[in-house]
Amino acid sequence: MTGTAELVADEIADAISGKGMEAEILLMDDLGADVLEPDNAYIICTSTYGQGDVPDNGQAFMDDLEAAAPDLAGLKYGVFALGDITYNQTFCNAGHLFDAAFKKFGAIRIGEIMRHDASSGELPEDQAGEWAEGWFNQLQGS
Repeated sequence: MTGTAELVADEIADAISGKGMEAEILLMDDLGADVLEPDNAYIICTSTYGQGDVPDNGQAFMDDLEAAAPDLAGLKYGVFALGDITYNQTFCNAGHLFDAAFKKFGAIRIGEIMRHDASSGELPEDQAGEWAEGWFNQLQGS
């Protein structure tokens, strides 16, 4: 997780905790697919690296997810993707890669993918809390 993704994750966790739901930040660096439990809900917060790739610290998690092919039926998740529209063809692609992987194994995305544009001038951590509250409300209604 980049410094920006970590700031966003902190804001999301604060917003969700403020709604009465327990929130824990799991860094992708040492994360394996075995941590995913269908009774829990997850938000993937990721930047995009290089040519639309998952960042280095998330690649092992993505690889393990693909190799383990876990049954994620019933697991609910959201995606907050960080990118720069200047790189139009790869904008927020890592978020879409995680979304595709979670869907492939049966998980259910709640809400739309939040795609923050670094060139917008708006700080992603400023958008994170509001987005998380909306996501939480959709989760409660699902």
